[in-house]
Amino acid sequence: MAPPHAVLLALTRLGEDLRTARLRRNLTIDEVAAKIGSGRRAVADAERGKATTSMAVYAALLWSYDLLGGIEHLADPSRDQEGMILSRSKQRSRARSSQGLSNDF
Repeated sequence: MAPPHAVLLALTRLGEDLRTARLRRNLTIDEVAAKIGSGRRAVADAERGKATTSMAVYAALLWSYDLLGGIEHLADPSRDQEGMILSRSKQRSRARSSQGLSNDF
């Protein structure tokens, strides 16, 4: 199954941005691969925005270009407004549902 279209677009854009960052630094794919400890193919796949490339490769590339700042906040629960609203609306007020007393002995 393919990821949602929006995800594919975001990965494509990220890959293009990573390639631009590498070229601006006048680095080859082999140099970057050696720096992050991966293979040439992993870097090339990331630059193409391939969905099967691991998050670790994307993060390592961002680190190698000194662009990693802020990644730790991507899924920060304190910034998830929708999740917090949904969490509040589904919280139980009681530990058990009130079914009344049973006379079954």
